[in-house]
Amino acid sequence: MSDQTGDLLKATKAGDLRAFAKLLSALEREGPAALKRHPELLRPPSMAFRFGITGPPGAGKSTLIGRLIGLLRAQGLRVGVIAVDPSSPFTRGAILGDRIRYTEHFGDSGVFIRSLGSRGSLGGLSSSAYLMVRAFDLAGFDIVLLETVGVGQTELEIMNVADDVAVTLVPESGDSIQGMKAGLLEIANLFLVNKGDRPGADVFVRELEAALHLDPRAPAKGIPIMKISALTGDGIDALVARLVSMSKEQGTWRSRRSDLERVRNEAKSLLRTEAERSISETVSHLQSLEDFASLFK
Repeated sequence: MSDQTGDLLKATKAGDLRAFAKLLSALEREGPAALKRHPELLRPPSMAFRFGITGPPGAGKSTLIGRLIGLLRAQGLRVGVIAVDPSSPFTRGAILGDRIRYTEHFGDSGVFIRSLGSRGSLGGLSSSAYLMVRAFDLAGFDIVLLETVGVGQTELEIMNVADDVAVTLVPESGDSIQGMKAGLLEIANLFLVNKGDRPGADVFVRELEAALHLDPRAPAKGIPIMKISALTGDGIDALVARLVSMSKEQGTWRSRRSDLERVRNEAKSLLRTEAERSISETVSHLQSLEDFASLFK
């Protein structure tokens, strides 16, 4: 019996990007069962550093990623991107328009961009993202940039997928900080104040620093805040230096990949998706109220 996913894995490890694109789709279809059938996904020979970028709509996340791709490629790094778009709650479809914003990188074989719908996940990431980032390891990428649909107290999945998470805000975010702060403190390893050339940016940075300093839940060492402009490039070099340095670390994030709590959270997300698939299939066969009642016997 032919093992299509296994064949695609072999071709991917050999450097075939066309096979890699097909592999990502195959993993999305096959789901978590792929981890059992293909254990090399669990223990790859090398790992890509995963940088998560989240934040409210309009914060400039896609513009930032476009800028980072070019600068990381200038460092000789192979860059992957998983851009998550919100899915319709009715059709579960998504526009998947982020790839349009990265057209200047389409001809670069050292860049691979994949759009992915959130599939209604409350955590801001489809469970397919867990499987796909493992495939980027096998494909030999150095850094994977993960863009999520937004940020809030329920959208915490990114912290279980990425090795470093930046919450991107803009100077106009001030009034919404209090509402988001509980979620932000759990998610963020770094705050990026984008559009830092706008009026009020310095004031907003000070307000954010004060809010974090006064919050007892904030880590004792604090959370770094960087003022940047994805449009002009101001402050981006320091961010790239951080990513390059962290990607080359031999311990820390690599060892955290196998932390028990992180593994449990990944398992929870994948099992939840499988349960939802089973429920959807069951209810699709309902033909009458009697069928409905029979589900609960």
